[in-house]
Amino acid sequence: MSDQQDPKAVEKVYTRLIDLLTTGEEIIYIATQKKPLVNILPDCVALTNKRVLFFTPANLGLSIKFIDFVWKDVVDVSIKEEIIGAVFFVKTTNQAEMGVDYLPKVQARKLYQYAQERKEEEREARRQRELEEKRAESGSFNFDAHAASSQAAEPEPVITAPPIAMPVREEAKPDELTEKLKKLRTLFDHGLISQEEYNAKKMELLSDL
Repeated sequence: MSDQQDPKAVEKVYTRLIDLLTTGEEIIYIATQKKPLVNILPDCVALTNKRVLFFTPANLGLSIKFIDFVWKDVVDVSIKEEIIGAVFFVKTTNQAEMGVDYLPKVQARKLYQYAQERKEEEREARRQRELEEKRAESGSFNFDAHAASSQAAEPEPVITAPPIAMPVREEAKPDELTEKLKKLRTLFDHGLISQEEYNAKKMELLSDL
């Protein structure tokens, strides 16, 4: 109420808005129209942490109509400052547009500031969702399970006691190297490592021979 809002208009919108809030939804800011000369039945804009709502008085002020847009559907917000007041615009993903004119400039700027913050938070949330979806898609192929099944399909040879004393490590080394090279190749084939990483690791393994 410190930015030239109409107290009666804010009270009506606030009373109506409280009944519309969903679980976890909070009111951020309410702006009210200030028409020149006579400011009867002004339109209002309300921002919450989940959506932007436009309120228009109807039936000579006895009721209020509203239109709301959730933040994930808002692609652009803008303000246009004029000689008298400013206009606040919202554009959505389906090309719908909504705006309120004759807003005090201080209120329009607050709406723009808070709306941009909410859009930035929504973009970050969308980015996190996309990352999680990509991780889920790349994790659909469980490499560890595949390697385990490959090893189960090809049982390791049973090493019997040699007639002469020989290091068991040296006898098993070629099989271990083969398995490591197979796993390394599988990682490369599924795009989990780059060509450079594959070549470097392969040379490292071969240098142990």
